[in-house]
Amino acid sequence: MTAVKLFARTPTGLVPTVVGRAFLREAEVAVSASRRARATARAGANELVGELVVAVQMGFGTRQLPGALNALRRRFPRLEVTVFEEPSSAELEQLGRRGVLDLALMAACEQSPADAHHLGDEEFVVVLGAGHRQLAADRGELRALEGEPWVRFDRDSALDGVLLTVLRDNGLTPTTAARVSQTATAVRWAAHGLGVTLVPASAVPQGHEHLVRPLFPVVSQPVIAVVRNSAGPAETALLELLRQETWSESASFSSVP
Repeated sequence: MTAVKLFARTPTGLVPTVVGRAFLREAEVAVSASRRARATARAGANELVGELVVAVQMGFGTRQLPGALNALRRRFPRLEVTVFEEPSSAELEQLGRRGVLDLALMAACEQSPADAHHLGDEEFVVVLGAGHRQLAADRGELRALEGEPWVRFDRDSALDGVLLTVLRDNGLTPTTAARVSQTATAVRWAAHGLGVTLVPASAVPQGHEHLVRPLFPVVSQPVIAVVRNSAGPAETALLELLRQETWSESASFSSVP
């Protein structure tokens, strides 16, 4: 039998070889499959034990996910949930390749799986600094934001793609004030007057509602849940709990008197 070198020794320690990295990827998949098999075997007695891995793109589910996870924990109190918040498209793809991802919340797109579950439509809102002229209206007008600096998102993020598409569809070219990776950070920076930003309505942190306006024309995205093949009891239960949450309610941010 020919020996295969999995690691190479360097001045800073051991590093995996190309073959070693491939082996580690397969090992991760095998360990993940073993974990799920053990968890499923115990689920019949409501003793589900293990880890549920969820990825959430674009800040979706900020309002809906906590309630659904709380109900899931009541049903399976020994279940541990890991959430990857707003991964880039490359990070999301990597999680999928590693075989560790159980459920993902994302916007529907041309590459969406045929078996994706449509949960509803998320309306997007603009976040403005205190005293901004558009806070006097019930809805912000996109074309009236021409020349405004924008708090944007990582270049490979789906959220920045939505922002760019919306602005270009309305004849606007954004001036970038800053880039961030989290929707909550974008909202807070916009609230401090660094620039305006565009986020899903449910991703607006409490206490910033008075600085938020829905848009004209309306901007919305279909929210889908993608569940791994051969879904187990945990992801199946979470999907049903997410279906019971409100997704299609219009943003209700009113103007300040």
